[in-house]
Amino acid sequence: MDKDKKKNGFRIPVIIYYVVILLVIFLIWLWLVPNANKPTYETVYYNEFIRMVNEDKVDKVEITSTVITIQLKDFDSKKPVYYRTGMPVIPDENLLPTLLEKGVDFSSPIEKSTFWLSIIQLVVMLVVGVLGMFIVMRIISKRMGAGVMSFGKSTSRIVGEKSTGKTFEDVAGQDEAKQQLREIVDFLENPGKYTSIGAKLPKGALLVGPPGTGKTLLAKAVAGEAKVPFFSLSGSEFVEMFVGVGASRVRDLFKQAVEQAPCIVFIDEIDAIGKTRDTVFGGNDEREQTLNQLLAEMDGFDSSKGVVILAATNRPEVLDKALLRPGRFDRRIIVDLPDLEGRKAILAVHAKGVKMSGDVDFEAVALATAGASGADLENIINEAAIRSVRAGLTEVSQKEMLDAVEAVIAGEEKKSTVLTEQEKKTVAYHETGHALVSALLTHTEPVSKITIIPRTSGALGYTMQTPKEEKHLLTKKEALDEITVFSGGRAAEEMVFGEITTGASNDIEKATRIARSMVTQFGMSDKIGFVCIDSRQQAYLGEAYSSDCSDETAREVDNEIRSIITACYEKAASILSENREILDSLAAVLIEKENISGKEFAELLEERGIHLDPAKKGA
Repeated sequence: MDKDKKKNGFRIPVIIYYVVILLVIFLIWLWLVPNANKPTYETVYYNEFIRMVNEDKVDKVEITSTVITIQLKDFDSKKPVYYRTGMPVIPDENLLPTLLEKGVDFSSPIEKSTFWLSIIQLVVMLVVGVLGMFIVMRIISKRMGAGVMSFGKSTSRIVGEKSTGKTFEDVAGQDEAKQQLREIVDFLENPGKYTSIGAKLPKGALLVGPPGTGKTLLAKAVAGEAKVPFFSLSGSEFVEMFVGVGASRVRDLFKQAVEQAPCIVFIDEIDAIGKTRDTVFGGNDEREQTLNQLLAEMDGFDSSKGVVILAATNRPEVLDKALLRPGRFDRRIIVDLPDLEGRKAILAVHAKGVKMSGDVDFEAVALATAGASGADLENIINEAAIRSVRAGLTEVSQKEMLDAVEAVIAGEEKKSTVLTEQEKKTVAYHETGHALVSALLTHTEPVSKITIIPRTSGALGYTMQTPKEEKHLLTKKEALDEITVFSGGRAAEEMVFGEITTGASNDIEKATRIARSMVTQFGMSDKIGFVCIDSRQQAYLGEAYSSDCSDETAREVDNEIRSIITACYEKAASILSENREILDSLAAVLIEKENISGKEFAELLEERGIHLDPAKKGA
């Protein structure tokens, strides 16, 4: 019996749940059906009953040893009302003659026990219900392609018999991660080389990084390089409603993996089951049991058989410490956002199946997409190909590539939005203010484009800056100049029109974020000093910070942020005031052309006597 239970997972308990539910339903039914149309009974005295008989009001009576049930001649079957009276202790010898005289039908029904009849009905209904349940579930299981009752079975799927179709050549921009994974591939291919000196195959490797960086692709590439079966499933597939189902699936998964060894088992989004165990509000019994079973299985299997567990997550800070210790996940492999060379390599990989013209410069595209993931770059290549087809071209040119970058960053051009002449003039001065302040500051990136065409992202215009080279550090002067550039748009509006608009909301948000980071994270404030006030909570899922300081310190931080932004705003206003004529002439050109490239912007400044450093001349 125990063997059958283990083999079939949680079939027996689930059947019991259904039987109990059916039992409750049938008991309710047995109570409701007899009482659904139950008639109303009113009690009368015996002398009243005799009076009704004498007055010819009685149609039928039913006489038992203790009760007389009376049905009147005006009986309504829709609203049945019967009368009852007790049989007198002293026998009434005149009762039957009186009933016969008045023509009243009377009877004495055979009394029988309904207990066993109810039991037989219940048993029959249970048998019919259980058979019906199995027939329905059989039909559902055939349609779903899997046994509905196999709750304890693993839902993992084997991708490919001996290859996933992916190799390390399909993965670009992650050289360090590939190097660490090559050793696992070599161990799977040549285990004797390592075991001869006592080395053991790592049981598991945890791939950590932001979304879209290629963690799943790397796992498939490992299996493809080693030419071994690849089990792939998500952490959420382990978690079910019934406690113990996830643990059963873990056991089944490892059993399959050992049978297919050597192989790769890949668990995506492992944080779904691997979160730190706690007792807050009772915790989650199903998830914790599943995690405990996973820990036990990773301890129990023999790594020499060639079973490697790969897992991916972008929330490593929430994982249980027991899951991360050596002997389970022996390696933590960072799969981070690609650098400049990595982005160029990724663009080249995704462009293999796309017809590219000779003028496409992947380096220029890579410079314009700092902070983009591999998935973002793949989307840019595909977007450029779609735009080329839309334009009737047979190849993707550099223009389509840069337009695709703009579409991904700022959205498509929203030609349906028509600005009034005053709005167009305001946006032109706003964007020209950004560009001119950027050109006249020292520690800023070159302007590559200025536009006042509205975009689907909600922007009415924007100024794009593209670096000439990738930087990994930000100096204090560079941070202050960035805030000054963000302030240039609002400063131009206020100086030219004497009032301000809502157009600077995004600029204010970005400038405030930089100023706050300078004060609370980078120690760039002379008043606050070399301290960390905001700590980052999510390393790979956007900017989420928590502050740990007193109210007095928080007040000082707010004052310092306001002081930094105010000083930068005043600097931007001063630069624009000193170059008011240039600002007016550039804004007029932008109103007329709507788009100005970085090269055209540099030429316009040269004509007006401002000579830019060659490194700040945009393309």
